[in-house]
Amino acid sequence: MSDKILVFYGSYRSDRMGVRLADYIVAGLVARGAQAELIDAKAVDLPMLDRMYKEYPKGTAPAAMEALAEKIRTADAFIFVTGEYNWGPQPGLKNLTDHFLEEWFWRPAAVASYSAGRFSGVRSGSIWHSILSEMGMVVVSSTLAVGPISQTLDAQGKPTGSAGESLDRSFGRFADDLAWWTEAARAQRARRAPPY
Repeated sequence: MSDKILVFYGSYRSDRMGVRLADYIVAGLVARGAQAELIDAKAVDLPMLDRMYKEYPKGTAPAAMEALAEKIRTADAFIFVTGEYNWGPQPGLKNLTDHFLEEWFWRPAAVASYSAGRFSGVRSGSIWHSILSEMGMVVVSSTLAVGPISQTLDAQGKPTGSAGESLDRSFGRFADDLAWWTEAARAQRARRAPPY
């Protein structure tokens, strides 16, 4: 059984560089045999959070929210690709995740961060660990941190130069860590129902 992994990306900017990293991750997961899908917050275009998915009467949530809820419920694991805005998470990605709660429970998540500069978005990535944990996910210890992103991945999400080589070396461990936890969580859910 191949792992079904959703890769979330959240920039709403017109000249988005981080989508290169999201595309790279999806391609890398597919090459390893996973069913990976990019979930682009800008394309999903949920409104600013007013009501969570669970707060809508059954069958009345907006169509985009209902479709995404089903994808989240049926996924095995998640990867969150985050840029860094003023030392914090991107608002588009945070807004998208906040529309859901129970749908995330009991699955592993991993964080990949990026920036235009040398800090590689790690401050935002660190914040995402606590956010995702609070939302009921097990966050794996391996991370990807890419910066400067324009010198690491080209417009098609292909690694370039020594920074790209470093990313390629790091990706295997990152993907292996997530795969291990994905298999463990799936086996445990099959063995015993979650307590809530």
